[in-house]
This record gives sequence, structure tokens and C-alpha cells, in this order.
Amino acid sequence: MGAVIIGLLRRTVRFRNRLTLASCNLAAVFFLSTPSIAQEITIAALGDSLTQGYGLKAEDGFVPQLDAWLNAQGRDVDLLNAGVSGDTTAGGKSRIDWTLTEDVDALIVALGGNDLLRGIDPDVSRDNLTAILEAAESKGVPVLLAGIEAPGNYGPEYKAAFDGIFVELAARYNAVFYENFLAGLTINEDRVTAVRKYMQADGIHPNPDGVSQIVADIGPKVLELLDRVE
Repeated sequence: MGAVIIGLLRRTVRFRNRLTLASCNLAAVFFLSTPSIAQEITIAALGDSLTQGYGLKAEDGFVPQLDAWLNAQGRDVDLLNAGVSGDTTAGGKSRIDWTLTEDVDALIVALGGNDLLRGIDPDVSRDNLTAILEAAESKGVPVLLAGIEAPGNYGPEYKAAFDGIFVELAARYNAVFYENFLAGLTINEDRVTAVRKYMQADGIHPNPDGVSQIVADIGPKVLELLDRVE
């Protein structure tokens, strides 16, 4: 009888060992076959009222609409609204250090419109944007630099100098470059029609439909920016 019991115990131990080994093998297969979960990317959008969403409902602004567009592309992004109405490139420079927190993986820079409205010397704007891009480069944060096209009000020399800032700095710092933040408004419309259809009453800030046009045009550049995040 004792021999029978001992035999049963041995078989029970062998069965348990096999069961444990099988469980371990199944667990290994599960973990090896389970795809890794993509980590959410955080983008800070440093800008002025065009970024902040001046005159719009919260959900109609540039950042919420771009966030929705990126989600529709299957990209998991946390988009931070670092737009301040009325801000110049100097304001962006003063805010860049605390905008680039450890959580920020990429940066959109969309400044310069208020520099134009105030007729600020293009050399000053260049220096401010340079400081912003230097700060991002020092932290290894890839940048999308969105320019803004100068009107002819201040003469051709001012326009050429100002417009050239963004081309020059994008090349120098290897930034993803989007030539004119408002370019999406005139893809299918002339300027006069675009202002009527896509601008608020002030003729400066886009309405919700205008923001949608901007987002659709700049969106592929933002995807390019995301692809640069390591």
C-alpha cells in the first residue's frame, strides 16, 4: 500500500512540474507575441493667438482640431496649447524654457504674426526665433517651424528680409518647415474669397472652417515631425 501511495505522489509531482512548465511556456509565447504598445507623444505648440484659438470655442481652435486630425490618422498624441494671444517672437523666447518640460517630445513654433503687426525689425525676430530653436536643439527636441508671410505694407525689402528668416532658420536647425501658417486658406480660394469664407470679422483670425483648412494643410508636416521623435 505504501508503495502505491509513493507511486501516486511521484506521478502527481511529475504532473505538476509538467503543468508548471507548460504554463511558463504559454506565458512566454503570450509576451513574445503581444505587440508593444506605442508610447504617447507629447507636442507643445508654441505660438500666438492663431495657435491659442482667439475668438473661437475651445473645441474649434487650432490645437483641438489638429489633435482630432492626428487621432483620425491613428496617431496617439498629447498636444499642448502653448499659444498666447498677442505674443511676439520675444514672448515665445521668454517662455521657451518652461515650455520645454521633460515630457515634451516635439515642438511646433508658429510665431511672427505680431512682429509683423508691430513692424519689428526682422533681425530682432530672427534672434528671438534662433534662441527658441537653440533651446529645442539643446534638449534634442525636433521642431516644426511654421512661417508667416509678410504683407507688402512695409516695402519689398522688409518683406524679403522677414520671409527669409524662416527659410534660413529651418535649414540651419534642420527643422520640418511649413512656409506659411495661413497657406491652407488659399489652396482652393483667392485671397479675397478666403478672407470672406475663412476669417473672423477682424480679417486676421480664422474662423472654425478656416482652422480646419489650416489643419488639413499643415497636418502632413506634423506627421513628419512625429516621425522624427525617437
